[in-house]
Amino acid sequence: MRAPGDLAPVAFEAVPGFDEDDLDAAFAVFRRSAARLLGGEAEQRPACPPPAGLIDAARAALRADCRGGDFFRRWFAPWRLPQPGFVTAYYEPEIEARLAPEPGFETPALSRPPDLVTLNDAPLRLASGEALAGARRLPGGALAPYPDRRAIETRDAATGAVPLAWLRDPVELFFIQVQGSARLRLDDGTTLALTYDGRNGWPYTSIGRLAIERGLIPEPEMSLVRLKRQLRDMGLAPDAPGRRLMHENHSYVFFRIDDSEDRRLGPIGGEGCALTPLRAIAVDRSIWCYGLPFWIATRVPWESEAETGLNRLMIAQDTGSAILGAARADLFFGSGARAGALAGRVRHAAEFTVLLPRAGTP
Repeated sequence: MRAPGDLAPVAFEAVPGFDEDDLDAAFAVFRRSAARLLGGEAEQRPACPPPAGLIDAARAALRADCRGGDFFRRWFAPWRLPQPGFVTAYYEPEIEARLAPEPGFETPALSRPPDLVTLNDAPLRLASGEALAGARRLPGGALAPYPDRRAIETRDAATGAVPLAWLRDPVELFFIQVQGSARLRLDDGTTLALTYDGRNGWPYTSIGRLAIERGLIPEPEMSLVRLKRQLRDMGLAPDAPGRRLMHENHSYVFFRIDDSEDRRLGPIGGEGCALTPLRAIAVDRSIWCYGLPFWIATRVPWESEAETGLNRLMIAQDTGSAILGAARADLFFGSGARAGALAGRVRHAAEFTVLLPRAGTP
């Protein structure tokens, strides 16, 4: 990991509200990352390698019997990022699904295809200049661009992926893919957990941003609920305007059924551990490593629809295709409809302070 060069050192006393936060809760979340850092398990979506100082801090966290505030002050130093930063929020959807197609449930959530190759360190570069983070491995070993969203959904291209479950419509699938996981409620009362298992590699395009730019939704009115309604009103048939707008996001996510013990605690982030609401964040994995603590100060609708102060220490445990830049984060809001309604309203400025391990700080 190479931290941005324009960080400014600050004292903990200059981080407003630091000692008022529940730093023991933040420490518990950091310990979950520490176990992953030391355990040797592969990350779901590889990020920058952790510096030696973070590994030392992880070892200390798993040995420590101390208060969170004492631990963070001992092992980390705060560095202010250029302001302002920007935050969005995400959540784990809980939706109805079926294990076989039936009227009203005709959209499949697909498994990872056997010929999909993830290219984290050496993207496939096209003549257009696009860099693909995934590709199709051909029988002779060569790589080719994987079919995009339109080709997969219209079945113009065979993928070898199999349906894991069937959802109500393409809008539900689209936003499960954006969030990266889901809890499915079946008609017999049981549930299944879907976990991210790769994507086709095409760059992510925000259709919410496209809807604003094209005058479909005024920016002050943009929310997850509003965008879903707009897409359905525009039509979801294969060549209807709503479906075509979704197809402009060429990125397509595949899933697996996950019944692991960690998954029962919450959705699994890019680091590979269960995410904690309002303590876990997604960051740009090309800049930051997992496990880093970030102090984020902002005003967002997190307790209710009213914007209120959210000032707390959060741990980088996830990433996302749309999360680009040093002072950029996606805040994990939890699971269910209420978390989704609030998360979909978050597009706010924020102040970022990263806690870098004292050994090897800039």
